[in-house]
Amino acid sequence: MSTRDFRITVRGVFDGLDEAQRAELLANAAEHDVLRAAFTPEGHLSYDIAARTAFTFRFADGGEAEEDILDATERAETAAAAWLTGHGYGFKNLRSQAEDLSQAALGKRRRREAVRGL
Repeated sequence: MSTRDFRITVRGVFDGLDEAQRAELLANAAEHDVLRAAFTPEGHLSYDIAARTAFTFRFADGGEAEEDILDATERAETAAAAWLTGHGYGFKNLRSQAEDLSQAALGKRRRREAVRGL
């Protein structure tokens, strides 16, 4: 059982798309809209190909120790690259950012709950 929850964001840029690929991405744009973005174990892709060629994958993962975030980040990058390659989309500048939610700052409401012992 995971004791730490990780959020991994993998960003990149589509590269070398032909007209058919652009049309396919445009046709599927509604399901990949940033307003529907979520961190999921399988990864959620969002983009706005009409505005720019950048994309973002959001992954949820977990681990037992703080250093497990490195493996989770690697899994996320590998999954993003595999999805893009599997769909025939070229990409470049793949980079990631990971956050261990157990280390994240608490919001005002959560701090009050913690003080009260809730």
